[in-house]
Amino acid sequence: MLGAILAILSAVTFAFNNAAVRRGVLTGTPGQAMAITVPIGVACFLLVAIATGEIARLTQFPPAAAAWMAGVGLLHFLLGRYCNYRANQAAGMNLTAPVIQLQVIVTLVLAVLILHEPCTVLQMIGGLLILGGSLITQRQPARSPVAVGASSAGLNGSVPADSLYAPVFAPRRVAGYLFASLAALAYGTTPIMARSALEHTPPATSILGGLIAYGAATAVLALALVWSPVRQNVIALKRENVLWFVNSGVFVAVAQGLFYAAVAVAPIMVVMPLMQLSLVFRLSFSKWVNPDHEVFGPLVTAGAVISIVGACLVSVETNVILDTLTAPEALARVLRWRV
Repeated sequence: MLGAILAILSAVTFAFNNAAVRRGVLTGTPGQAMAITVPIGVACFLLVAIATGEIARLTQFPPAAAAWMAGVGLLHFLLGRYCNYRANQAAGMNLTAPVIQLQVIVTLVLAVLILHEPCTVLQMIGGLLILGGSLITQRQPARSPVAVGASSAGLNGSVPADSLYAPVFAPRRVAGYLFASLAALAYGTTPIMARSALEHTPPATSILGGLIAYGAATAVLALALVWSPVRQNVIALKRENVLWFVNSGVFVAVAQGLFYAAVAVAPIMVVMPLMQLSLVFRLSFSKWVNPDHEVFGPLVTAGAVISIVGACLVSVETNVILDTLTAPEALARVLRWRV
C-alpha cells in the first residue's frame, strides 16, 4: 500500500513538472531547462538528506549501489530528460506524453529478463492497451485557425479581428515522436537500475540514491558548460522562463524522490503501471497552464483513458480480477499463465 501511495504522488508531481517545463520551452531551450532543473535536484535532495540525517550515512552507501545510481543520473537526468524536453518543445505534452509512457513496456520487459519478476497474460494485454492508447492519441489533429477564431466569438456571433490571426500551435510530430521514443527507452531502463541499487533498503535510502544520481548528472552538465555553444545558450536564458524552469526542477526532484521510495518498498510491476496515472494529471495541468499551446480533443482523451486501463491490468493482481469477474476456469487458467 505504501509503495502504491508513493507512486501515485510521484505521478502527480511528474505531471505538474511537465506542464511547467512545457511553458518554459515555448520561448526557452531544452539546454536552458537542463541547466536549471538538474542542479536544483541536487539542492533539493541535499536539503532533505541534511534535514532527515541521512547525509551522515552517505559514506555507508554501498559502492556498487552508488555506481548504479550514478548511471541512473546520467541516463535519466541527462539523456532521458533532454529528449523529453526536446519532444515537449516540438510537439507538446499531450501528444508526446503517451509515447514517453511507453517506458512502462520497456521496464516490464527488462523486469522479466533481468529481475525475473513474473509477467501474466493480463499484464501483456495491459501493455498492448498502453501502446494502443499512445497510437490513438497521435491521430488527434491540431486545431485550425478557424477553430481558434470561432472559440473567441462573442454572444452575437462576431469574431474579434485579432483572434482570426491568433497563433495556432502546430506540432512538429516527427521530431516530437522521435525524441519521445528515445526518452521512453531511457526512462524505461533506469527503474531497473534503481531497483537493483535500492532493493532491500529502507525508503529513506532513496534520498541518498537521488542525491548521488543528481550529483553525477550535475557534474557532467558542469563539464558541458565548458563548451562555448552550450554556455552561450544558457547565458541567453530569458528572465520570464526562470520561474517555470525552477518550478519544474523542484517538482521533478520531489517526484523522483517519491519514485525511488516507491521502488524501494514495492515491485516494479506495481510501481510503474501506477505511474501511468500521470497521463490523467497531465491533461488537467496542460489545460490549466498551457491551454493555447497543446493539442486537445477526444482522441487525446481516449488515448489517455485506454492507457490507464492498460496500466490497471498491469498493476492489479490477476487473481483479484479473476475472482471479481468469476471467470470460467478455462479462461482463468490462461490468464494465470506467467512468463
